[in-house]
Amino acid sequence: MSTASTGARAPVVLLAGNPNAGKTTLFNALTGARARTGNYPGVTVERRVGRWPLATSSVELVDLPGSYSLTTRSREEAVAIEAILPEASASAPSAVVVVADSSTLERHLYFAVQILEVGLPTVLALNLADEAEAGGVRIDTAALSAKLGCPVVSVSARAGTGLVALGEALATTLLATTLLATTLEGPELKGAAVPAPITLELGADTEACVASVAAVIDPDGKRTPSHRRTLAMLALLSTPEHDEDLVVRPAVRAAVEEARRQRPAIEHEIIGARYTLVDSLLDGVVTRAARKGPSMTERLDGALTHPVLGLLAFFVVMTGLFQALFAWSEPLVSFVEDAVAGLQDLTRAILPEGALANLLVEGVIAGAGNVVVFVPQIAILSLFLIVLEDTGYLARVALVIDRLMGSVGLHGRAFVPLLSGFACAVPAVIATRTIENRRDRLLTMLALPLMSCSARLPVYILVVAVAFPADGSWLGLSTGAIALLSMYTLSVVTTLSAAAIMRRTVLKGPRPTMILELPPYRLPVLRNLLRATWDRTWQFLVNAGTVIVAITIVLWALLNMPGSPEAVAEHDVAVAEAEGQLVGEALDARIFELDSQLAETEMERSIGGTIGRWMEPVIAPLGFDWKIGVGLLASFAAREVLVSTLGIVYGVGDEADEASEPLRDRLRSARRPDGTPVFTPLVGVSLMVFFVLAAQCMSTLAVVRRESGSWKWALFMLTYMNTLAYVASLAVYQGGLLLGLG
Repeated sequence: MSTASTGARAPVVLLAGNPNAGKTTLFNALTGARARTGNYPGVTVERRVGRWPLATSSVELVDLPGSYSLTTRSREEAVAIEAILPEASASAPSAVVVVADSSTLERHLYFAVQILEVGLPTVLALNLADEAEAGGVRIDTAALSAKLGCPVVSVSARAGTGLVALGEALATTLLATTLLATTLEGPELKGAAVPAPITLELGADTEACVASVAAVIDPDGKRTPSHRRTLAMLALLSTPEHDEDLVVRPAVRAAVEEARRQRPAIEHEIIGARYTLVDSLLDGVVTRAARKGPSMTERLDGALTHPVLGLLAFFVVMTGLFQALFAWSEPLVSFVEDAVAGLQDLTRAILPEGALANLLVEGVIAGAGNVVVFVPQIAILSLFLIVLEDTGYLARVALVIDRLMGSVGLHGRAFVPLLSGFACAVPAVIATRTIENRRDRLLTMLALPLMSCSARLPVYILVVAVAFPADGSWLGLSTGAIALLSMYTLSVVTTLSAAAIMRRTVLKGPRPTMILELPPYRLPVLRNLLRATWDRTWQFLVNAGTVIVAITIVLWALLNMPGSPEAVAEHDVAVAEAEGQLVGEALDARIFELDSQLAETEMERSIGGTIGRWMEPVIAPLGFDWKIGVGLLASFAAREVLVSTLGIVYGVGDEADEASEPLRDRLRSARRPDGTPVFTPLVGVSLMVFFVLAAQCMSTLAVVRRESGSWKWALFMLTYMNTLAYVASLAVYQGGLLLGLG
């Protein structure tokens, strides 16, 4: 009988292995379209689960985060440890499939040996067997299987070879442990046997220290001896700075400290013994043909990891990325914007004018548009990064850039997300997934929104055109160009400074250590590229999209309610009078003027307008009046919304953009109650500085909440960026006044 017919839960099989072993490609090949993506319970590490159909049944395959060993250095490796060695025996996996790169088996077998030490039913999948064979590597799988005491199968996930044999080996292993004995149909599988755990040979004194820690970890003896021993060695090898990822009880910590006092070199002894075991296991198993010269990978690395040529190559690649994000995505972005505008026009045509139609058009549809408009950029950036990662080039980028990034406490792989932040922070935050360590990933995603994204540019252009004279210059450069250059320079300097400060405070930790394996260059598999791109894009739509739509509706309510029936009635009377007196272009101009006046009046009387007036005493020291305050509130939907909001509050209309001369003229002529101009050069600089530093983007807030898994970090980002923006803008404006620049 099958598991489906009995209703029994399918066995859970873990897919584990080092990064760059081809684990995800193998997972996709085994599960096909039967995978689902989510997060591990309680942590913000992505998990993928899928059904792997075997000959007579199926198992639930869980793709664990890539891990170099059972020694926690990151949240991802802590997740892998918890899955392999859960506290509750009921949560123990039925088996583990360890994926290793056939061409670098020496490095990958260390992790496989640790799994076998636990005593779990294990199958070793030697992936990329075709590449290894082409490179002259020969592996005697039968001899290795005999030494390890578990099945060893050569596979190529990319080519789809060896997958059937791998499934048969797993079914045999599960049957041998009686986990599928009551669910399988057909003849019994032959050759099934339960292997004994591999035992690491340690000296008597070292073994006594391990045993003392094991006794404290599991005083009641609920775990198997191999589990206790593995956990003890894990605790002895885990360093203090990783305690937030591996919760250590005080008694265990004391036992570890005592063991280290007795055997100061105990960590080196355990690691050395394990590598000695790996060498003995590979002796006579792996043979390599004599090489006739450097490989293609080595020849390419000579250029791509060169201190100068590597940077030039990276500059070319980043140029292509920016071209994709700015230019290639533009037709798709325009298509989405036109589609949203068309749907809004259709809704207006179908529904009668009123609050419901306005809510649907400006709230729901506009909110959905604010989500979908990011899809082209997110999809292109995700595809670009996946290609770089699958080809092996992203690892080279991290190696070349690591020294520069490390000087401010950032990981080498933070460079690509930071540069992507110049285009848009939303896909840039998603791009931080290429950083393995959670602390380094959080640090990058919390700092990168300070990079001056393209949405800020319309604000800069409008402010420069209004506040600075068109013919002004300094050292041969226009004052507008100097202002723009200053804003972008400020954004880069502030981003790196914020990262350095957070590395020493809220995300305190050592300089990121680059544990990096340079995989061979490979051609990516198109099917896997498309599937991974779709997964990332869909996750954004589902998780961040709901937050963005909700916030958009709230902002709509703030800027449109409670409404002004009196103003609407006066508007209708004025329109009727105009229709009776004017025709043609004159009538159109008059109706546009009346509509703009109505929008200005309703905005002023709305909740948002009221909040803007409440804000005025707070933002006045920055040089801003209540109308700019309303713009700041509205621009939380998207920074560039400041422009159209100023168009409304100044009676020019919501279709105004940064190049609109009527809007520019109205802003230039705006006066305060004392008759002084509202938009002086000093106010312009203060406003631009505020926009450089403030977290004025609900989409970024939503995606940080999604990627960090907690509102805590999203709200921290909102607080620190807006506080920084206020203080910097205050210093600019008040300092300018003291210097007589007002």
